[in-house]
Amino acid sequence: MKPQQTAVSIPLHPPGRGPPLASVPDEQPRDFVLWSLFNVLAGFALTYLGCICFPSLIFSIKARDCKVLGDMEGARRYGTRAKVLNIIFSVLIAIGVLSTIAIAIVLLTMSRRQI
Repeated sequence: MKPQQTAVSIPLHPPGRGPPLASVPDEQPRDFVLWSLFNVLAGFALTYLGCICFPSLIFSIKARDCKVLGDMEGARRYGTRAKVLNIIFSVLIAIGVLSTIAIAIVLLTMSRRQI
């Protein structure tokens, strides 16, 4: 005859202190809509990269829609994708602005030397 195995669970938190930290739901996923909108507007205004920055705004809106509908995993996935795209586009916009300033400075100094 085989001995039966039974599952035993021992609570690891003191009684009356609430659930353990592992069972507490994570915070709401972020959607980064304002950052995406800023990137699109700054991309159009400063470096003509607004069309390239548009997918981050789409993913941000999708993340917000999923959050409203209660799909936290989908909202987290779209929010993460929007965050990565926003980082990439922010760097591209910064490079575009800095290169425009550098080219303007070089052209101004070259034109002053010719005079």
